Amino acid sequence: MAADTKHETKADHRARIRLEHERQQQRDQQRRRGRNLAIVAVVLIAVIGGLYAVFNRSETSSTAGGYEIGSPGIGQTAPGFSLASSTGGTTSLAQYKGKTVLLYFQEGLTCQPCWDQIRDLEQNAAQVKAAGIDQFVSLTTDPANLIARKVTDEKLTTPVLSDPDLKVSKTYEANQYGMMGTERDGHSFVLVGPDGKIQWRADYGGAPKYTMYVKVDKLLADLKAGRTA
Repeated sequence: MAADTKHETKADHRARIRLEHERQQQRDQQRRRGRNLAIVAVVLIAVIGGLYAVFNRSETSSTAGGYEIGSPGIGQTAPGFSLASSTGGTTSLAQYKGKTVLLYFQEGLTCQPCWDQIRDLEQNAAQVKAAGIDQFVSLTTDPANLIARKVTDEKLTTPVLSDPDLKVSKTYEANQYGMMGTERDGHSFVLVGPDGKIQWRADYGGAPKYTMYVKVDKLLADLKAGRTA
């Protein structure tokens, strides 16, 4: 009888140990689950914070005209450049010193609305001139020979400059406002005054609309409203 009692006690003891081990495993699993949930929560907060920063940047840098203003911005000296031109040879910003120049950074050969933009500005040359613009120059990242062919095909007269390594585009951050990531420009206008200072800037090509064409009337109205002397 005593042997049976002793045997049952050992069995009970083993059962209690096994039960306690199972409970400990459950507690460990709950702690791991809690840590994992905490990590997920932190990651989600970081992602949401990042998205908020992006959209908040878009909202705070936008104007009533529905565009962003990148850097260098109004009042800053426009970075100089010298690039191969569709007209042959090279064109530099310095050669327009003393004139008011509208620079137009655009996506390039694959963006027909961008070329329509140039055509419409040429067709409204009187309005452009009346807005105080002496020269209109476009810049894109395609090879100079292909740009020249496109300009000929489109029967355009505006000088279109080639910036294949994005050196100038990056200096103006014009490749930060387009639907093609940072490998191409978006739809940015930079008005450079006779003294080389930026009088107005509008980056239309950013998210969420990725605008690739702006009506001339709106463009000139935005310029007039946002321009500094």
